[in-house]
Amino acid sequence: MFTGLVEDTGEIVAVSPAQGGLELRIRTRIPMDDVAVGDSIAVDGVCLTAESTKGDTFTATAGRETLARSSLAAARAGRRVHLERALQLGARLGGHLVQGHVDCTGTVMESRSAGESWVLWIDLPAHEARYVAAKGSICVDGISLTVNEVRDTRFRINVVPHTSEVTTITRRAPGDRVNIEVDILAKYVERLLSRPEPGKGGLSLETLIRNGFA
Repeated sequence: MFTGLVEDTGEIVAVSPAQGGLELRIRTRIPMDDVAVGDSIAVDGVCLTAESTKGDTFTATAGRETLARSSLAAARAGRRVHLERALQLGARLGGHLVQGHVDCTGTVMESRSAGESWVLWIDLPAHEARYVAAKGSICVDGISLTVNEVRDTRFRINVVPHTSEVTTITRRAPGDRVNIEVDILAKYVERLLSRPEPGKGGLSLETLIRNGFA
């Protein structure tokens, strides 16, 4: 489990085929003394397992499913990636609960400066866009962000100066793919409403909306 608060922007220094996926070696300022083999590290929002460490680098493998759902399929040496170690119990939750299980990739439609902040519009596949709500949370390339506006399958985020300084999100250009993890709570609510307990019936989402409860 993660928070979506980026610890470091690391650099992929080597990519090689491995086990049907890709092995990534990543350089980071995160102290390797604090990273053990088997630890979970989110790489651009994708939960990967540290398989080895050496100097200021660690290796992790992205499997077929990960490559199919995320932008890591296009990983290459020199690419900068957002890194976050798993949340420790008792730590402050400054972002929102993030699993590191990327749901899909979105496409940047607009990226521009707006005063002190930066505005991005991102388009999602329709089957994932339904989970996005204005003022809700969303994880983009491993960054916990607030959804400011929703239009059909697109949503707008405003990136504050601090996030611009510690991440590469403002370098995203129209057409770029970004990793998206929607709020897990939205998916659980949908599951519970669509599959009531056997023999007890239940209220559908449509019924709740019709009666003003959603």
